Amino acid sequence: MDAIWLTGAEWLAVLRIGLGLWWLESWRYKDRKAWFERGAGIAWAAGIAAEHRWGVVRSGFEAAVAPRPRVMAYVVVYAELALGLGLISGFLTPVALVGGLLLNALYFTLMVHDVAEQGQNSMMALMSVVGLFGMCWQTWSLDSALGLFL
Repeated sequence: MDAIWLTGAEWLAVLRIGLGLWWLESWRYKDRKAWFERGAGIAWAAGIAAEHRWGVVRSGFEAAVAPRPRVMAYVVVYAELALGLGLISGFLTPVALVGGLLLNALYFTLMVHDVAEQGQNSMMALMSVVGLFGMCWQTWSLDSALGLFL
């Protein structure tokens, strides 16, 4: 593979780190006090789910999220932090890429009516797929340093 300035593996590492920074920014901009103390994030998502055009989203939200809003708030917020840190450092990278892909798929499905959300989540999902199949943990990563996922 020919590449300019960096090797192909290094460009994939840049992609991985960039995706990690995107997840970290998502976490950083969350008002954690509102999410944890007032349940604002889950309440907002509940409103979206309640009016969703697909019944499976409404029923899935009611079954999985609505009974445990506080736990789900912590899961969402700290999943974004874990994804960001894991991808930036390159630690357990394939796990982070698959986890991020699943979270983006959930976000995309919940916000299917919002073009901006569709764009962001589809691009993040694409980056995850490219990083996964390009094995972006081979360079500049703890996985590489530790000999994981060779």
